[in-house]
Amino acid sequence: MRLALFEPDIPQNTGALLRLAACFGLGVDVIFPCGFIFDDARMRRAGMDYIDRVDIRRHTSWEAYQKIARKGRLLLLSTKAAEPYHRFVFQPDDTLLLGRESSGVPDHVHDAADHRLVIPLQAGMRSLNVAMAAAIVAAEAQRQFGFPNIS
Repeated sequence: MRLALFEPDIPQNTGALLRLAACFGLGVDVIFPCGFIFDDARMRRAGMDYIDRVDIRRHTSWEAYQKIARKGRLLLLSTKAAEPYHRFVFQPDDTLLLGRESSGVPDHVHDAADHRLVIPLQAGMRSLNVAMAAAIVAAEAQRQFGFPNIS
């Protein structure tokens, strides 16, 4: 399983996602441009010493990601989705796609997803932090797989 970060805005969230990926044995695709300078020093500060344990692949654009890296099903986490994540059956080659913190993903990216998943929230609540949302859904997927990368 992989995480795909679409044009992330906030380096601290990206660092938290890299740490999540390291802890669960997930790969990460970062789709540029980012809303910050994505370099090893900044990511090391945000992701601590965990980032050395993550397969990070950088892609210059959405189009480059689609051509080169996309494998398996693409699952968009979205507040606009109707399918609850906890009723979804995950597969090991799925990729969880996370939108920009400020604006999500544009329509053409939304339309490219194979499935769109939502985390149910209390009425009146807009959304969770992107790293928290990824952790919730990735944990459910890993639970379904029996936590295969955990020793």
